[in-house]
Amino acid sequence: MTRTADVAVIGGGIAGASVAAELAGTAEVVLLEREARPGYHTTGRSAALYTCTYGPAGVRALSRASGPSFRGWTGPSGAPLLRPRGVLFLAREDQGDALAALEAEMAGALAPLDVAEAQARLPLLRAGYAAAALWDGEASDIDVDALHQRYLRALKAAGGAVMTDAEVGAVTRAGGVWRVETRGGTVEAPVLVNAAGAWADEIARMAGVRPVGLTPKRRTAALIDPPAGPADDGWPMVVDAEESFYVKPDAGKLLISPADATPSAPCDAQPEELDVAIAVDRVEQAFDLSVRRIAHKWAGLRSFVADGEPVAGYAPDAEGFFWLAGQGGYGIQTAPALGQLAAALVAGHAMPEGFAEAGVDPAGLAPDRPGLAA
Repeated sequence: MTRTADVAVIGGGIAGASVAAELAGTAEVVLLEREARPGYHTTGRSAALYTCTYGPAGVRALSRASGPSFRGWTGPSGAPLLRPRGVLFLAREDQGDALAALEAEMAGALAPLDVAEAQARLPLLRAGYAAAALWDGEASDIDVDALHQRYLRALKAAGGAVMTDAEVGAVTRAGGVWRVETRGGTVEAPVLVNAAGAWADEIARMAGVRPVGLTPKRRTAALIDPPAGPADDGWPMVVDAEESFYVKPDAGKLLISPADATPSAPCDAQPEELDVAIAVDRVEQAFDLSVRRIAHKWAGLRSFVADGEPVAGYAPDAEGFFWLAGQGGYGIQTAPALGQLAAALVAGHAMPEGFAEAGVDPAGLAPDRPGLAA
């Protein structure tokens, strides 16, 4: 079976779902997902936080531009997509320079916090561990599933289609049309959006398009029991000044991670026992707890290009081939703005209102910007 569309989007995670939903009101869109359900890989494994203090400059600009959507949208139940959390950045005595560099980079977005205040915000903090702290009071948890489902519902409501179990086997172009052959059927469209996450460079090679140099990196997380009773949901997220670990309350337990970034081939990422053990060791050093069991563990891939910024724009070497990849660990927090921006770029429209004021620069996201793979 062959179906035609104006735009074919490869990848049903948050990137593909967001741009597909934004385009569906004015174009016929088909979203292709290799798994049985969209969001199985990185999107479904993210414990995302909305903050404008995380990531390189372009990511922070997209996060600022995403703020109005996050604050104005609700999930299926009518509940807000954001829930206040706050982030505590901790530094040992030997990490003073790292904390100072973080404070300088954020240019006033983080507030210094004395150790006593940090201890009050998170009583689990081991006495004597931290020498200094910074506070991000604006950071909020994101309901990732509600955000993702919002996009998928919007896509379908606007007449768009979602094809699951549609792993791509071949991508060719002839007569101004991209032909995407999948195990679930074939789609033909003049515009192809490559939002395939860790597989985006593979899709490009399949299409005869120059890759952008993506490196997928594994990130590990685990849930542990707090020392006595459920974790207080009012506790903040805690991040080491050098990002060697982080901890966050999650449904009565504590989510821990060694903040690993191990290069990996595109795959269904699985946690390594060593990474889990490293997370446990670092958390036990910083907090007054002893980890006796791992309630759950998982891993996901976060894909980066050389400069760490996302890639959004038409390929310079292939007509109608649009890149939407390289979101790294920032894909959820930037999804509203990046989805809107990508849709505007696909359609040849002006950048959405307010984006320039937020510091968004499409040239800094372009696939032909300096420093990407030649």
